[in-house]
Amino acid sequence: MTSLRGPERMRSRPTPINGIVERLVASFGLTERYHGWLMVSRWAEIVGEYYARKSRAFRYDDGVLYVAVEDPSWRQMMALDTEKILKIIHACPHGRAVKTLRLVHGEKGIRRDAD
Repeated sequence: MTSLRGPERMRSRPTPINGIVERLVASFGLTERYHGWLMVSRWAEIVGEYYARKSRAFRYDDGVLYVAVEDPSWRQMMALDTEKILKIIHACPHGRAVKTLRLVHGEKGIRRDAD
């Protein structure tokens, strides 16, 4: 049995692990779901502060991104801006996993700023 100590260890090259999560997810057939949940986790970064301060993505299922919106007036405004929001999402890597938005009135995790 050989030991990888000293000079022998220095000769071996590390195995790159970039893309390992993507390959693992793909091997289980979960690529689309994984990409959809990436959009959930990056909601604020993707749509920006303007939308993120009054809304929060909380679920992804079969091409639908569920977004909780704080109040009915914001929900209506975001409904009118759905195409614009989808374009922003689709411009992101893996954003094409999201086919539509479902805007839900409620506070599912929306943080309110202390006034």
